[in-house]
Amino acid sequence: MAFAGLAAAFVLLLPASAQDLNGTEGFQHFYNLEFDEAIQAFAREIAQSPDAPSGYNHLAAAVIFRAMLQGGMLESELVSSSNLFLSRPKLPMPAEDQKKFNDAIQKSIELSQARLNRNPRDTQALYTAGVACALRANYHFIVRKAWRDTLHDANTVHWYHSKATDIDPSFTDARVTQGAHDFILGSLPWTWRLIGVLVGFHGNKEAGIRTLQLVAEKGNLARLDAKVFLAIVYRRENKPRLAIPLLEELIGHFPRNYLLYFELAQMSSDAGDKTRALAALQKLRLLKESGAPGYTRVAAGKIYYSEGNIQFWYDELDAALENMKKATARAQDLDPDTRVLAWERLGQIYDLKGQRALALEAYRRAIEAAPASEAARESQRYLASPYRK
Repeated sequence: MAFAGLAAAFVLLLPASAQDLNGTEGFQHFYNLEFDEAIQAFAREIAQSPDAPSGYNHLAAAVIFRAMLQGGMLESELVSSSNLFLSRPKLPMPAEDQKKFNDAIQKSIELSQARLNRNPRDTQALYTAGVACALRANYHFIVRKAWRDTLHDANTVHWYHSKATDIDPSFTDARVTQGAHDFILGSLPWTWRLIGVLVGFHGNKEAGIRTLQLVAEKGNLARLDAKVFLAIVYRRENKPRLAIPLLEELIGHFPRNYLLYFELAQMSSDAGDKTRALAALQKLRLLKESGAPGYTRVAAGKIYYSEGNIQFWYDELDAALENMKKATARAQDLDPDTRVLAWERLGQIYDLKGQRALALEAYRRAIEAAPASEAARESQRYLASPYRK
């Protein structure tokens, strides 16, 4: 989603992985998707406090989230569907960035462990060690596709943060990873859940939601992260009306995060409010056209796709067709996921309008755009049998 990711889909594909210092320069850049600037700010933070584990976690989070944004992975269509995320190919990440990420995680764990050696009940050290392992679990999951390493680190995160809250029950922030893990593991296919049980972690979707709601209400450093994750949870659980006020609040906090407008549009559409959905996209277009800070980065084709997709579901096929044609005309500017989805949707619209030859060409373009994607596999089926809504 807006951050996406809040959370990679197994541990935390959200900035929650770096939960503190939400109000600093670095995290203002981070939450507004300005990851180059965030990396620079966190490097300065490390230089000022080289013995603090948290700075290294912040740097690692910015590095991996930059790769996720570039790879089109900060969209809740991905993170709200376990099967989509599980089947996704490895995230490309330059070797230099992988080294920067791994070095930062290793340093954070070393510093946290040194503090724990001096005081095993140091809740802040337990917290930072858990955050480092959560970030590393995301790396294992989306970059390496190393399932067992992912589950092992997820279990370690749960241990660190559960111990922190056992020592200090008022340490609400440490519960955000517990809630996220409970929800995610409780939502995975049964084979994955079985693997989780084998490494000692039992998911519980309902308990996870309650924990995230607690952190969103009473947390301090992780309060906004919990709200980001809850917005994803409510989308997955088909409760868009609960997600909308969270997204509107987050837009107020992070006005340069353009993904939040896309998400607000989708949630409004899912809630049955087409007017509100299209208004969110119109606001996004106006921000882009006016050159508002952060919005020159938005691909025009992405806005056309989002509008067309909403119109498609409301059976406004002529309007949807015009927008999808504009989106695919700018396909080279779209992220990989939007590109393949736009071509597939264009084919579906042509099928519904009885223009089979044009539909076939669009499906072929979808397959060429991302052959290993779920949308490409669906398009392959539509080559044999026309799409029907």
